[in-house]
Amino acid sequence: MHIQVRYRMNVRNSEPETIWHLEMLHPEELCARVLPPETQLVKQEIPLPDLNRFFYLEVGKLWQWTDRLLWTEEQWRNWVEREALQTWMLLFHGTPAGYFELNSLDGAVEIAYFGLLPLFIGKGLGGGLLSAAVEKAWGMNAKRVWVHTCSLDHPYALKNYQARGFQIYRESPA
Repeated sequence: MHIQVRYRMNVRNSEPETIWHLEMLHPEELCARVLPPETQLVKQEIPLPDLNRFFYLEVGKLWQWTDRLLWTEEQWRNWVEREALQTWMLLFHGTPAGYFELNSLDGAVEIAYFGLLPLFIGKGLGGGLLSAAVEKAWGMNAKRVWVHTCSLDHPYALKNYQARGFQIYRESPA
C-alpha cells in the first residue's frame, strides 16, 4: 500500500500513525492459507482502470487510503496499463470480494494494494487472499516480495502479514 507521507492520527486510539515495511526473501518463507473452494482468483488480463479505481475506493474507504483519491483518468490508465503491474480479483460465490495489485520493479515485487470489500471482511478470506498474492508475486520471478501497511489498516493486517511469513524490516511514523 502506498502511503502519503504526512502526520495522521490513528482514529482508533489517538496515536500517531505508524508505517511498517515488511518483506519476504524466499518463497519457502510463505506460511500459506488456502482459499475456500467457493472462491476463484482471476487475473485481469485486459487493463481496466475503472475496476482498479473501484477496488481502491471501496476497499480503501475503511482504512483511509488517500493517495489516489485525486487521480485523473489518465493517471489510473498509466498505472494500470504498465507491463510491471498485475491486478488480481477474488470472487466469492461468483461475486467480487477483494483484489490485489502486484508491482514489479528491479526484481522485487511489491504488493502495492491488497484488501477485501467491506461485505467480505471477517469471512476468513484475508489469509488465503494474501497467500495467493504472495504466490503470484513469487511467480513473477521475484527476488524479494514486500509490502507496507500502517496502523490505520485493519486491526489484524499486520498480524496477517507476519503470520504469512513477512518480516518487518523498517518501522516509521507517517
